[in-house]
Amino acid sequence: MLDFLENDDGRSGRAMSRRELLSAGSLGLGGLTLPGLLAGQARAGTGRSVLTGKSVIFLFQQGGPSQFETFDPKPDAPGGIRTVNGTIQTSLPGVFFGGTMNRLARHADKLTVVRSYQTNNGGHNIKPFVSSDSLDASIGVHYARVAGTTRSDTGLPTNMVLFPQAITDKVTRGRARGNLSATGDYGDTYAPFVPGGNGKLQENMTVRLDRDRLFTDRRELLSQLDRLNNRLDASGQFDTIDSLTSQAFQLLLGGGVRDALDLSRVDRRTLAHYDTAHLARSHNWDKVNRGKRGYYTGHAKTLGRLLLMARRLCEAGCGFVTLHASYDGVWDMHADGNNLNMVDGMEAVGTTFDHAVAAFIEDIEARGLQDDILLVCSGEMGRTPRINKRGGRDHWARLSPLLLYGGGLKGGQVIGQSTRDGGQPTGSPLGPKHLISSILHTVFNVAELRLVPSIPASINRLAEFDTIPGMG
Repeated sequence: MLDFLENDDGRSGRAMSRRELLSAGSLGLGGLTLPGLLAGQARAGTGRSVLTGKSVIFLFQQGGPSQFETFDPKPDAPGGIRTVNGTIQTSLPGVFFGGTMNRLARHADKLTVVRSYQTNNGGHNIKPFVSSDSLDASIGVHYARVAGTTRSDTGLPTNMVLFPQAITDKVTRGRARGNLSATGDYGDTYAPFVPGGNGKLQENMTVRLDRDRLFTDRRELLSQLDRLNNRLDASGQFDTIDSLTSQAFQLLLGGGVRDALDLSRVDRRTLAHYDTAHLARSHNWDKVNRGKRGYYTGHAKTLGRLLLMARRLCEAGCGFVTLHASYDGVWDMHADGNNLNMVDGMEAVGTTFDHAVAAFIEDIEARGLQDDILLVCSGEMGRTPRINKRGGRDHWARLSPLLLYGGGLKGGQVIGQSTRDGGQPTGSPLGPKHLISSILHTVFNVAELRLVPSIPASINRLAEFDTIPGMG
């Protein structure tokens, strides 16, 4: 249960110290600490918010998606390099996608495809999402550092990470090769909320008091927090104790978090539109692959609904949602017994990705949210130009696919060009620093950000890097 009413010795009834409350918040409420709860939107001297009101969904494709079989096919390249699953004409004249991207091909006029993006990373990790380029903090943590860890009006966390288990516990539990919750120098206060996680955060978010008892104990809790308020320093960092108590109870009793995560509230037609589970039922991927048994099926069962959940969270006010639906790297297509080959891999993973992302775009367009939510799709690397002798592609650092949609970004763009063998950009490459700066320019009014003394200089430095053309 939550250690919200208890002291270190387990006895209840004594007012908690500020340190104890901060500890309870960081361990049990996913950043629900005093600074996070009471931090309103940072405002510059003009009174204007540094937040644009836009949200970001970062779909992290761990394993390394192939540029050849997604958005930069090479149908005329020599054998051994050529795209393996054919190509499809998109809605943009002269622009083709890989053969499994048939639904996204119809929406190419709304997308931005970057064909000159390189991560300079050839290993399995969470770069460029967390790296020296991001100051060793996840991009969402930088957002939370400015916006506050929770919304002051609803208590909704501003930065969340979703794994497949946020949808259902009846799949192999997804995990990342690296810490998607990394906070760099900011500290654990700014860690994202992770629904369905294994740690103390999720364990404590499940309140093991029945509802009646929680309301019965509410008066004592309010009394303790009121006494705590009398001892708070006069730094001006906190607004009122009422704000703290109301937001704490909104989280504990459900509120925006519960509503956004509860897909039973969604219209059945919308659920069916997003659903990718039927793709898992129609194939036998897991039985032909011993190394990732259950991973491909789990990816197909959950990716569409994860995107739906992310959209609902953004609508509710969460500013940054990270999706890790790749199950320890289902995009890793070495054809080595532990991983599928390119043909089967793209059938297993590519068709699911195509269906889910296209459904998301169609839903966003229908709701008129295309200027409000930015979707970023990227992995930690790309794949080798030459297909290995088993029919797979191996790790490649010099070119990686990058797909962007929404956030007010002009659609129908194909940025950059790769060499004939798909191995590297023909001109100046774009990299993680460009992407990070572009994301920050989407969620922040950067000119206003520079006027706020409390904003770390490091965030301003990240935003000063060149953005991807058409962004920022």
